[in-house]
Amino acid sequence: MTTVEPDETAVEVAGKAPKSTKAKLIDAARWLAIAVVIFFAARSLITSWDEFWVTMKGIPWLSSALSLVALVGSIAVGVYAWQIIVDELGKPIGYARGAQINLVGSLGKYIPGSVWAYLLQMELGRKAGLARARIFTASLIHLGVGVVAALVLSILAMPAVFANSPHAWWLLVLLPIGFTALHPRVLTWGTSLVLKILRRPPLDHQLSYKLIGKVFGALVLVYALQGTHLWLLANSVGAPGFGGFVLCIGAMAIAMTSGTFAFILPSGVGAREFAMVAVLTATAISGPQALAFAVASRVMFTVADLITAGGAALTARIQARRVAATT
Repeated sequence: MTTVEPDETAVEVAGKAPKSTKAKLIDAARWLAIAVVIFFAARSLITSWDEFWVTMKGIPWLSSALSLVALVGSIAVGVYAWQIIVDELGKPIGYARGAQINLVGSLGKYIPGSVWAYLLQMELGRKAGLARARIFTASLIHLGVGVVAALVLSILAMPAVFANSPHAWWLLVLLPIGFTALHPRVLTWGTSLVLKILRRPPLDHQLSYKLIGKVFGALVLVYALQGTHLWLLANSVGAPGFGGFVLCIGAMAIAMTSGTFAFILPSGVGAREFAMVAVLTATAISGPQALAFAVASRVMFTVADLITAGGAALTARIQARRVAATT
């Protein structure tokens, strides 16, 4: 166990004592922040809905449904990867509790500047009795391992990427750097450095190959499911086939990573679509059709985010009522 966990006894005592005015104001601010991110997510959904619906009318309902299921599955696996990192940094919190913090907090990405997602996750974690540093550190590790997993899968789309952007060779240069960063000693050192910057004690043990392997494997599966989501949409017009399936996985790996680093934009808008279109046009899909699928994918991502975040919040509330009823 590490030292990024707050004093549990103090948290329990604070939870039983009457809330101070400051605590009430902080709670109100959290609820306001959640309302704001839901507003931005809903606005993103509404503004793209007409264009989305035009595209979806030409796609069989079964392909659309399976595509959405693949997205929801990718989000669920992503939460697992994040949660096991959080568990490594302190007392295990369990999947349901981790899902509430991660998924509801992740809606902050719909506000321009992806930093809001991390801030909201930290605040939700703090409300659950977890140190902000623990949540932030887990999110950074999750992001770092995810970037390396995306770089590995981007190789699948390299033929299409190089055809559209000859200068994309830097992706290959980053691979050995990424694998080096995943070495337990290097990753532990980097994590401890972040904790030092946050004025928290460093990790008291080295991150294991087993943990890093689990997170890496889970995030590879995340991108594979997201690629399946895109392929199910594109294959509905009878174009990509198996070769397109492989390209779609690589495309989503590149697209999601591009969207992550386009942090000025809400949820990486624009950067993600550009990467998708660049790869899809390497198949038999036309440019306008590829753009339509990219827009449809973005809307489906928003729907999946809202469904999973709402489900996680509802599950957490039901569990809290059950616990309250038994005490």
